[in-house]
Amino acid sequence: MNDVPALEVSELSFAYAGEPVLDAISLAIAAGEFAVLLGPNGAGKTTLFSLITRLHDRRRGDIRIGGHDVRRHASQAHAHIGVVFQQPTLDLDLSVAQNLAYHGALHGMGPGEARRRGARQLERVGLAEQRRTRVRRLSGGQRRRVEIARGLMHEPRLLLLDEPSVGLDIASRRELVEHAHRLCAEEGVAVLWATHLIDEVRPGDRVLILHRGRLLADDRAEALVAGLGVADLGAAFDRLTT
Repeated sequence: MNDVPALEVSELSFAYAGEPVLDAISLAIAAGEFAVLLGPNGAGKTTLFSLITRLHDRRRGDIRIGGHDVRRHASQAHAHIGVVFQQPTLDLDLSVAQNLAYHGALHGMGPGEARRRGARQLERVGLAEQRRTRVRRLSGGQRRRVEIARGLMHEPRLLLLDEPSVGLDIASRRELVEHAHRLCAEEGVAVLWATHLIDEVRPGDRVLILHRGRLLADDRAEALVAGLGVADLGAAFDRLTT
């Protein structure tokens, strides 16, 4: 396993209109690791992702992706990152394959290479048969899987998933969580999964609890529960955030 973290955040702080949003956040995600960023709406999860991807950039602290500083070596850093944002970003009037081809072109892939990579990713997410289907005809869960396939076309080391299961039914949510874990185990992709839903945490998952811009805990789910002497992760979350 590569010793360089897929993601390293050091003493990261951010304020909006003078109001602190993130306060001295430090974390590191190893290659092939699945980590859950757990926090209520408004905790700062989306802001953290926006800083990692440089949608926002006025901040204090350091961010490295695959060892590359996102400011000093932006091209190298962001070549290693894939993102599924909370709000869907697919073009509903294009086919699945056309959406992936457009993403490939943005990353400098020729048409042939984009087709090959897109076909491989669609096979992995179980949507090879839908490659010519217009996105608007897909279910919510299928659209999310297309977004994951798109985010992996350029073979990133890190995949950020910001509340990816919002609006999905229970079966689709479970399938999405399982697929993200397989990416880590089989492909060595590091995944940072942001959610406010405690039931998306599986036994053995690393859990980072973010609340009001502060990182309150960073440990395996079972260790958090045992350390606080509570019955389950929900009770641990309540203890830390109330």
